[in-house]
Amino acid sequence: MAIFINESSRVIVQGMTGREGRKHTQRMIMSGTRVVGGVTPGKGGESVLFEEDPVPVFGSVSEAIEATQANVSVVFVPPKFAKAAVLEAVEAGIELCVVITEGIPVRDSLEFHQAAKSSRTRVVGPNCPGLISPGKSNVGIIPAHIAGAGRIGLVSKSGTLTYQMMFELRDHGFSTAVGIGGDPVIGTSHIDCLQAFEEDPETDVIVMIGEIGGDAEERAAAYIKENITKPVIGYVAGFTAPTGKTMGHAGAIITGSQGTAAAKKEALEAAGVRVGETPSQAAELARGVIAELRHKQSA
Repeated sequence: MAIFINESSRVIVQGMTGREGRKHTQRMIMSGTRVVGGVTPGKGGESVLFEEDPVPVFGSVSEAIEATQANVSVVFVPPKFAKAAVLEAVEAGIELCVVITEGIPVRDSLEFHQAAKSSRTRVVGPNCPGLISPGKSNVGIIPAHIAGAGRIGLVSKSGTLTYQMMFELRDHGFSTAVGIGGDPVIGTSHIDCLQAFEEDPETDVIVMIGEIGGDAEERAAAYIKENITKPVIGYVAGFTAPTGKTMGHAGAIITGSQGTAAAKKEALEAAGVRVGETPSQAAELARGVIAELRHKQSA
């Protein structure tokens, strides 16, 4: 099992004919993703060659879905065109739209997220690395070679920390790793992923990575306390961040104790989450939990 994507996912790439779209389409195909088409307005009827296999290009998302039965879209479109691309995917009824583009104005993100809420479309991102179910499907820019399949579910605000945690726990592997993005407005939250991992029979342990600023981690902690029965390991980036200074791509700013890594750690630990103060420490905590589960299963 996996969450949101699996070996049956049929993926279209919005912006496949551009430099970044072409490069990452190649990487996705090489990691086993079923890329069934690309979308670039004005280039319908063309194709792009990947590993000697042509991938058709369509002029619109609706045309691509009709021709390929695609259910996932990944967006590699420049920021000024990203809102239109996501709205087009939502209006076409795509099930999952993964928005890799960074630098999208918050107002644009608000607009397409609002449209998605009243549709069947789940949006992941923007400004995210995407998601991977190792050995099944890889939608976005996560390196496929850093970890294999396993029984850990990972949800992270940070792309770089997604990669590091996957590498740290590569000896155990992942059911799915989801980079939700660190922008002020995102589509899929920690809570959405926690719920999905709780319901996934092949996820045993959940690792959650947050960042300073906002209250998403505190809300996730409250949700964990009431709804999650599986062990959760946490890490919050920014333990050394100075008060009152904007930090990182999330634009997170902390004031007093509000939004600090220490405050988030306290909230998570109160919900029963084991929290590391470094990525390596969090990975070590995860290994300990996995060892405990294996001991119980063999007893």
